[in-house]
Amino acid sequence: MILFSAAFRVLVALLTQSYFQPDEYFQALEPAHRYVFGYGHLTWEWVNPEPLRSMLYPALNVPVYWLLKVSGLDVYPSLVIAGPRVLHGLLAALTDVWVPKLASVVLDDASTRGIADRAVISYLLSITSFFHSLSLSRSLSNSLEVSLTTIALGYFPWDVLVTSSLPDLRKLRRSTVFAGIACANRPTNAIIWIYMFSVLFWRLRGNATYLAYILRDTVCIGLTVFLAVFTLDTWFYGRPTSTLMNFLLVNASPVSSFYGSSPWHYYVLQAFPILCTSALPFVLHGLWLAFAKPGSKLHIMAGCIVWTVFVYSFIGHKEWRFLHPLLPMMHILAAESIVQLIHGQEARHARPISRTPATWSKLQFVIPLILLLSIPASFYVVFFHCTSQIEVMSFLRQLPNDNSTTVGFLMPCHSTPWQAYLHRPDLAQPGKMWALGCEPPLGLQNHTEYRDQTDVFFESPISYIKSHFPVHVDPTFPLSPFAFSVANATFIQALRAIETQSGSWDLGWQHEWPKYAVFFGALLEEPGMRTLFEVNGYIEVWKGGWRWGGEGKRKGGVRVWAYGGMGNTTDISS
Repeated sequence: MILFSAAFRVLVALLTQSYFQPDEYFQALEPAHRYVFGYGHLTWEWVNPEPLRSMLYPALNVPVYWLLKVSGLDVYPSLVIAGPRVLHGLLAALTDVWVPKLASVVLDDASTRGIADRAVISYLLSITSFFHSLSLSRSLSNSLEVSLTTIALGYFPWDVLVTSSLPDLRKLRRSTVFAGIACANRPTNAIIWIYMFSVLFWRLRGNATYLAYILRDTVCIGLTVFLAVFTLDTWFYGRPTSTLMNFLLVNASPVSSFYGSSPWHYYVLQAFPILCTSALPFVLHGLWLAFAKPGSKLHIMAGCIVWTVFVYSFIGHKEWRFLHPLLPMMHILAAESIVQLIHGQEARHARPISRTPATWSKLQFVIPLILLLSIPASFYVVFFHCTSQIEVMSFLRQLPNDNSTTVGFLMPCHSTPWQAYLHRPDLAQPGKMWALGCEPPLGLQNHTEYRDQTDVFFESPISYIKSHFPVHVDPTFPLSPFAFSVANATFIQALRAIETQSGSWDLGWQHEWPKYAVFFGALLEEPGMRTLFEVNGYIEVWKGGWRWGGEGKRKGGVRVWAYGGMGNTTDISS
């Protein structure tokens, strides 16, 4: 099981061709790439006067990059891309390995065969999970959070929650260590452990000695993890830095909703079905079975899921992946449901339910069929969904290494990977390769009117180009002097001045025409945009994706237009 899980998740990681979330690149690979190779893009969370991001998770990639560098193998960009993928595939496999172990612990009130059946089914659900295929093998901190949470739950003293037994303190310490690292990696993971330890403390409320031992261990482990992260980040940033506190403060402010805010029912009506996909009916049935067994381990696990979804629903900025750590628990609920349905045991009793052979045969056929429906969707999100945003980097990687090669991305911010997928030091010089920014409204009292650079550009792309680009293309392609903003103290002061004076959110960005312009096909649908590129001598040299692919500003696949000559010298400023 271990070898198969590792091989499977590494294979998924290596074969993934699709784009899912920018954090996969900009919050994991880019900082590590910059640390080892000396270049890479840092987003506002890293350059903000009060940094939000810890180096803890990106540091996992540092040894991989360092080995490639010292061995000289970094001359092969394919290895620079594949190395971290192998690492995160192995980390993802930990989830698959520990799910059946956790199922065996939580569902040990069944017969020996019943426990084995539930463990195997939970493993199969994990391996065939649509959302695991989409996200688990990627370099996302949420993915590591899934593995750490599953391991921590596997060591957790579940027996204490339903019996009068006392916990194995050594196993509980292991659980606390993994839970502490999970919280350091993703502070919001603490929501799960607030519930689990609250139940544990309540069950042990009559045993002051054990409570004291557990509190002592929890505080010591928590402080050790906190100080370790504080030391790492202080060393990385060169000044005392508590990214944990900064993260919590910013996410408790209106800035967190700048990147999108969803209604309270988002997780129930959207995220839950997406995470479970074809297993959803069995997860819901498993929840019903769990709540029909008050006081059982399964009931406590179901309560943890409901509690976490409830708390997350109050946070404005919501994403599917934020609930990803709950998915292994959902698979265990689904496994309980499937075993009950096939073998015919009632929720509250061990006696079998009477079924005809025909009914039993149909269930054995229908249930696997329903679960296997997720496999085609998994193939799609691994091999075909938004692939052009990855493929374009392969094209750009082959561009000539000369002084005239400049690249501009006229796309919503962070729509493609960056240097971790290019590995081109010649393009790392400021102004040589640039993209539109989307820094949040840091330091503002009123966030509702704020417009970032991406907003300003897409409000009127033609007007933006006329006012921020030269009238004519300079065929030497000089560096863009102020292509995007950096969220430093100067940036914050500029925003506050604009807010006070009720001025324009245009910060006066200045671009030079790049030799290669990268954008989504939707941009060419803007009236006059295609003509604007053509009269300035640009021609299409690469395209990927489908016209119907993507949505909104990211629709139409990716296009690369290159300067091919003088074109029509019509004055575009008129």
